[in-house]
Amino acid sequence: MMAVLSLAAAALPPIEVRGNAFYPQGSDERFYIRGIDYQPGGASNATDPLADESNCKRDVPYFKDLGVNAIRVYTIDNSANHDSCMQMLDDAGIYLILDVNTPKNSLNRADENSLKLSYNSGYLQHVFATIDAFKGYNNTLGFFAANEVINAANNTLAAPYIKAVVRDMKHYISKQADRTIPVGYSAADVADNRWQQMAYLNCGDDPEARIDMFGMNDYSWCGDKSSFEISGYAQNVENYSNYSIPLFLSEYGCNINSPRTFPEVGAIYSDKMSAVYSGGLVYEYSEEPNHYGLVQIDGDSVTKLMDYNNFKNALANAQDPSGDGGAKTDGQPAECPSYTADFWEVPDNYGIPSTPKYAANNYFKNGAGKPLGFSGNPTQWGSSLDDPNAKSSSLSSSQTTSAANSKGGASSSQSGASSSKGAASSSGSATSSKKKNGASAIEVSYGALAAFIMYLF
Repeated sequence: MMAVLSLAAAALPPIEVRGNAFYPQGSDERFYIRGIDYQPGGASNATDPLADESNCKRDVPYFKDLGVNAIRVYTIDNSANHDSCMQMLDDAGIYLILDVNTPKNSLNRADENSLKLSYNSGYLQHVFATIDAFKGYNNTLGFFAANEVINAANNTLAAPYIKAVVRDMKHYISKQADRTIPVGYSAADVADNRWQQMAYLNCGDDPEARIDMFGMNDYSWCGDKSSFEISGYAQNVENYSNYSIPLFLSEYGCNINSPRTFPEVGAIYSDKMSAVYSGGLVYEYSEEPNHYGLVQIDGDSVTKLMDYNNFKNALANAQDPSGDGGAKTDGQPAECPSYTADFWEVPDNYGIPSTPKYAANNYFKNGAGKPLGFSGNPTQWGSSLDDPNAKSSSLSSSQTTSAANSKGGASSSQSGASSSKGAASSSGSATSSKKKNGASAIEVSYGALAAFIMYLF
């Protein structure tokens, strides 16, 4: 039954990628993401906001009032039914961008061996089952294969594994879905090797191993003291002008100055940026310990915070550029970046890992099978589908959840929407990226023992 109701009553057309921009299927009117990040309670709690109809009845009217046309959700239960919430979003004219990972099912960037262990058939079963759960909804705009897995120069070796997951997802969609659904990556707010990430994930001869869209988590515009130039937005537009696929802000909204007034919104939806960027998603809907929320949620009650009306007004006053906004359709894939010590440490001859044999032999032809949701085995330390002796086969869900929620010692997550997005300089430009302690999608592994998990702080 999953997705049947939404398919029957769908009002929104699917979104397609053409060149470096988004378009509704069958239309030449460009689509700009005017969105918000949505994960009430935080992803570390592993709750699915789209599986609870009461959540959506409570929150979707506020999305509509804000004027957003897209939300990003960081973690879901792929065994749950999402028909009701996805229909409510569709009725409100809202698309979904969905991260496919959970605290128990994600890549582990700790080192090369950890990456090899965490990229396995059990992990791909989870990813593919998540695709199955949402592929039938027209308002699924796209999937993020990973979020902020690379957050420094010393873990760029994760890039080939991210590229492998992208390739596997796109191949699975081509075999098991009725339409093409964009697959992308959401990058951390780290300027040092951002272009290398963008180039690497959009280079090579295999189109299935190239992302369809790139999300940038960017908190560099900090309040009214900043500007298009001071924030670095102007330089980014210049630097990325030849990028051949859609680029957008998957998180933005520096909170160094509170309440936030969102002056960057006017630039994001102007012809200053539209030739390169396709909008963005503000971080975030609900107030969490990191204080980025637009609303405070208490059970069924929602209280608007000052940021709510400020963002609503900024969005209402920012009109999309006319025509195609300078979009390009003739761009070419990027050149793969070269190895640079202490900067981009992917060897030039380092190939993309092959799809694990069990997954390759079974899922592409037969589908992912039964979704296991939050109750499935963790996969960060291997899968019994590939290796009967894999550690994951002996780890319980409770062990992994306990480790995932540990905030001490060496524990850690590579969570989406989890950067504290840095100190701001006197000019109003954020200068560093640190992990937020609030809601976030987890892309680096959690294991049974906290000693084996790194915490990004």
